[in-house]
Amino acid sequence: MVHIFNSPAELGASLGQTFGPTEWLVVDQDRINKFADATGDRQWIHVDPERAKTGPFGSTIAHGFLTLSLTNLFLPELIEVHGISMGLNYGLNKIRFPAIVPAGSRIRAKSELISVENLAGGAIQSIFRITVEVEGGTKPACVAEAISMWYPA
Repeated sequence: MVHIFNSPAELGASLGQTFGPTEWLVVDQDRINKFADATGDRQWIHVDPERAKTGPFGSTIAHGFLTLSLTNLFLPELIEVHGISMGLNYGLNKIRFPAIVPAGSRIRAKSELISVENLAGGAIQSIFRITVEVEGGTKPACVAEAISMWYPA
């Protein structure tokens, strides 16, 4: 369920809080192929199911950067900041891919608010640590710190 902040100023009160998890999302071969087409990363471990059956993972796997890009889908499912004129993706910190995402598996995310900083002009910068898990997995597929800037209305 999405957590709603009525203004960027409310973020500070939730420092250290965890949000989520999101609903499950299937990462199927079609999504992997489309990401490969968009990025030009057509390595066989991603796009050749027959060859991948005999490879190190037993099937094709999602690109790490596909998993990372899906954090941009998940974060708005976890939090909404209202009372803003604009939200801006500023960057990412400490990105890791501890586990693979096999084609056809389901993933979901949770986030933890780890930093809130006041900026000039009343803007707020937040850092959410987003953790993407694979259903049935023992390690996360991706952990990244998403930096956002929120400008008041």
